Amino acid sequence: MVRTRLGTTWKLLLKELSAFGIVGAACFAIDIVLFQFLYAHAGMGAVTAKTVATLVSMTVAYFAHRFWSFSHRARTGLRREYLLFAVVNGMTLLLNVGLVALVRYPLGQESALVLQVANLVGIALGTVIRYLSYRRWVFPSHESAAAKAASLTPEASSQSPAGTRAA
Repeated sequence: MVRTRLGTTWKLLLKELSAFGIVGAACFAIDIVLFQFLYAHAGMGAVTAKTVATLVSMTVAYFAHRFWSFSHRARTGLRREYLLFAVVNGMTLLLNVGLVALVRYPLGQESALVLQVANLVGIALGTVIRYLSYRRWVFPSHESAAAKAASLTPEASSQSPAGTRAA
């Protein structure tokens, strides 16, 4: 019994981490390519380019994580999840934009390569923060207090008995 449960837990964790990694890699590519295009070729400022690139990659990431990476977790309502997702990503966006702004303005760096390195460092820090936050607050396990509290809200009454929303 314990061995079966541990096997299931590890399989779900592996599924979650691998899907998170694939979604993250795709969104990373979107972020990097879009930032580079907007800053180096479209003439947009570094901070604005980083903000736009992050917002686009964040939107793609939300839907991919909701319907793939964390699809086995409790559904606590689209509005609740998206709001928390946006808050977590907003905090990591501020971290990343702050890092790019620090390198660009006080340090006076204009090189696209140097700014891209600052961008990569910010993305790496943000990735760790996002994964832990998504698991804990945005897409909680079925047993979590957030999932139980959300099941008592009016929006939860439109969900199926298993606690999942039909896609």
